[in-house]
Amino acid sequence: MRKVLISGCLLGKKVRYDGGALAVADQIVERWRSEGRIVSVCPEVEAGMSIPRPPAEIFNGSGESVLNGEVDVIEKDGGKVTNDFLAGASIALNLCRKFDISIAVLAEFSPSCGSSAIYDGSFSGKKVPGMGVTAALLREHGVQVFNQYKIAEADKALIGKSV
Repeated sequence: MRKVLISGCLLGKKVRYDGGALAVADQIVERWRSEGRIVSVCPEVEAGMSIPRPPAEIFNGSGESVLNGEVDVIEKDGGKVTNDFLAGASIALNLCRKFDISIAVLAEFSPSCGSSAIYDGSFSGKKVPGMGVTAALLREHGVQVFNQYKIAEADKALIGKSV
């Protein structure tokens, strides 16, 4: 049975930078849970970052540019946490390899997990097109990444893969 990698915060785990969750109430996710398909991850926590932790954003770029060593992930207070985000992305990729996962549902706008939009690095709440570090690494390695607003599309991709 094909498994799905899902951001822990979307499953109700209080792992976000502010100690909160982004739990989704979705019948598809509940079906996946009952079928034993879910592998949960929070890249930042897996990399050893604390809960809570300072908010972080990708400064002047996106996940791809972080992977290429061109820009950093910076905390609001100025601390550089690029290596933590790279380590968390690597852990997520290793989970995909371990469980033969080709579908991920990750939290949109996160500097780790955003799949189509992230915050711009100014800590002003402005969002820009782009991917977080984990989403970019997973896509680079052939994992299809969806956000919490595209769970039905993720399910269709999963069903197509499980035939």
